[in-house]
Amino acid sequence: MSSHDAADDTLLITVTGADRPGVTSTVLESLAGFGVSVVDLEQIVMRGRLVLGVLVSAPRDRQRLRSTLESTVEVLGMTVEIEKGSGDNRTRHRDRAHVTVIGAPLKASAMAAIAGRIADCGGNIDRIERMARYPVTALELDVSGARPDRLRKLLAVDAASHRIDVAVQPANLLRHGVRLIVMDVDSTLIQGEVIEMLAEHAGFGAEVADVTERAMRGELDFEQSLRARVKLLAGLDESVLDEVYDAIVVNPGARTMVRTLRRLGYRFAIVSGGFSQITDRLAADLGIHRARANTLEIVDGKLTGEVVGPVVDRAGKATALREFAADLGVPEDATIAIGDGANDLDMLAAAGLGIAYNARAVVREAADTALNVPYLDAIMYLLGITREEIEAADAAAGIITPAPPV
Repeated sequence: MSSHDAADDTLLITVTGADRPGVTSTVLESLAGFGVSVVDLEQIVMRGRLVLGVLVSAPRDRQRLRSTLESTVEVLGMTVEIEKGSGDNRTRHRDRAHVTVIGAPLKASAMAAIAGRIADCGGNIDRIERMARYPVTALELDVSGARPDRLRKLLAVDAASHRIDVAVQPANLLRHGVRLIVMDVDSTLIQGEVIEMLAEHAGFGAEVADVTERAMRGELDFEQSLRARVKLLAGLDESVLDEVYDAIVVNPGARTMVRTLRRLGYRFAIVSGGFSQITDRLAADLGIHRARANTLEIVDGKLTGEVVGPVVDRAGKATALREFAADLGVPEDATIAIGDGANDLDMLAAAGLGIAYNARAVVREAADTALNVPYLDAIMYLLGITREEIEAADAAAGIITPAPPV
């Protein structure tokens, strides 16, 4: 049957009005008497207003169906529109994508630009769902008819000009499976850089901070710059590591993300150009399954200014991701990497989804997508998980979430 014939043989019924219990069942019961088949069914509720769309096979007596439905919804205090159907919107196009839009705030002008760009690409927005309304607004758009890779490049321009985040992912089965999330540590999982915190104790804070920033922008060889910075730590008492660890601030949403996704069977790893004396403790504290970092040499309770073994550099991070995936039995396509600096680029490229998180420009331009909000758990919106689902899971575990603003 052609799509034209399918449209002639279906009716689209749209019921709107104030939401109340029993609307869907009442409408479907009215349709049952005509022996029609349900081809598609969608329903949304926004601010107490219901929109119910039902695509059904056309009955022989369309006029009687119309009269019956009009009488039914009148009793419910609602309205109904009936028109020829347009086929099944789930099979219109082969190219399908999930487009996640995040803003704080998310202005109408930004959404207008995104919707317009999708249309310009020949895409159609089939469905929109709110993923969160605070502390950011996040919407997920199901888009058909536009290649995800092309859409990603074009929407990145609008995201930058409107100062919002837009992530484009192909709509495929991977999104529903168990995945491995590999995170950078400094300025990604935690705020700030551990080596700079150590350098402050040695009296070289400003010098080390300058070298770190240049290395993260990709202007310096990472291993050489790391060894040069570590030399400045020589003579520090190992107790300084405890002081630095106690001063670490985990980025907002990090614990929520790990806690929530572990419930779903996700695996986590951290890979750092920092130091195992810190990252191993951090992994144990957060419930992270694997960790890899450099190890500071300590002799007689003092830092020697050297690292032990090979340096975890840009290539080493990508190697770690692959090894962790193999060890945990997760396909590389089902890995997610999160980072902010140039030494994360190979890891982001190796992952199925590379996310630049509050990253330098060189990283944002290379990654699959970028997030620039200060909440690490916003990454869960890219996975199709809503804020309401997160909070419901926490509530079931006895974790109380502060009430959202009215």
